[in-house]
Amino acid sequence: MMENRQATAEGVVIALKQAIKNHRQWMATQGYAQSTQRDYRWRLIQFIDFIKSGSYEWEGIFTFATIKRFKSPPHAVTNLSRYLYAQGKIAQPIRYPTPSLNLPDVFEDYLRFRKKFHQTPERTIKANRRVLNAFAHYLQRHRIKLRAVGIEQIDAFLKTFLNGFSTASCRIYRSYLRGFLRYLFAERRLLAKDLAPLVTGPPLFAQPKPPKFLRKDEINKLFASLRYATASELRTAAMIHLAYLLGMRPCEIRSLRLDDISFGKAEVYLRDRKNNRPAKLPLPDAAIKAVAAYLIGGRAQSNHRALFLTLHPPHRPLSPNVIGHCVRNCMRAAGLDASAYWLRHTYAQNLLEAGASIYEVKEMLGHDSIESTRKYLHIHIELMRKVLFDDPL
Repeated sequence: MMENRQATAEGVVIALKQAIKNHRQWMATQGYAQSTQRDYRWRLIQFIDFIKSGSYEWEGIFTFATIKRFKSPPHAVTNLSRYLYAQGKIAQPIRYPTPSLNLPDVFEDYLRFRKKFHQTPERTIKANRRVLNAFAHYLQRHRIKLRAVGIEQIDAFLKTFLNGFSTASCRIYRSYLRGFLRYLFAERRLLAKDLAPLVTGPPLFAQPKPPKFLRKDEINKLFASLRYATASELRTAAMIHLAYLLGMRPCEIRSLRLDDISFGKAEVYLRDRKNNRPAKLPLPDAAIKAVAAYLIGGRAQSNHRALFLTLHPPHRPLSPNVIGHCVRNCMRAAGLDASAYWLRHTYAQNLLEAGASIYEVKEMLGHDSIESTRKYLHIHIELMRKVLFDDPL
């Protein structure tokens, strides 16, 4: 039995050495910096010695428990586990635990209620969970029972929780809490009084700011400033065309895959929209040319199917924050103090000026409700009057 265990352990070490060798060759082909390759090599040699000193099965090597026992910086081993997972050599990469967001039963019941009866999208459920998690911790910390909650406690919680958030975020988070309080009163009868209507913000300052947009001369200035000499410039130009001509959010641009662009049909498939309804939109000729130029001269060769990738290896899909940062920097270079969302707002304004109804604008923007679209109407007073009279709200 002892000999069998020893043979198994030796086989694991041999397999690990071969995996590390293959990983090192892969890093070289992916363009990792020499300093990074040297650091990873040294860390993985240490990891081999650590595995030799124990008795591990292959799948047991790449776990959080093993990393904790290793007691050395885990970045190289984590990278190795991702590589082996991509190669199909292990069932999953190393998973690091995240802070628990398990809630008391009545909180979880509410989230299930939202999913079942309101078809609330998963991303909204997650946002609700964050607010409810903070609220549950507040009640626990102050030893307040849910049945005893009053508006004073609600106000005290919101004063602390909402500190530092934008006006729009505060409005959304208050609405999440209102929904939960309404559920406690109407569905569960845990509260003697419906507290939801009492959860309000400052009457003046809680109003969301109107959408900001670029005027025609500013749009002309922005597009005249675009350059197409480098991979970075080609990538940014393509993103700006999509944001302006299709009103795409940074998160929607980030989610675009190569298969979502049909040059033959001149259309784009948006699979990840906030309203949870994918859509096909016509792709204007200028956007087709900008995306094609990026694919030909700017996009790195990669197995990733995401349309927009990082410039330097290892190439990965961009995050929405990086996309917004790239667009904003380009705007600043053109002398415009604006953000990526201004292009989306400008797209909405252009639709209204072209005669689209507020309901058509809602669908094109992928809004959850008509309330999200109404805020665009006040931008142009004369236009607002026309839309309000033509489209009964």
